[in-house]
Amino acid sequence: MTAQFPASASFRPDIEGLRALAVAGVIAFHFGLTALPGGFTGVDIFFVISGYLITRHL
Repeated sequence: MTAQFPASASFRPDIEGLRALAVAGVIAFHFGLTALPGGFTGVDIFFVISGYLITRHL
């Protein structure tokens, strides 16, 4: 049997926005834009988001 989550727990606009910023940072880093040094931190943000979501759904 699968767990049923409330609709409010399935979509979080704040987390989606944070993911979008992380993606933008990683893409800018891969394109070599020097205006955004440290774009690799987007990967760290993904790990933090994943850890938060996994522990929230346990």
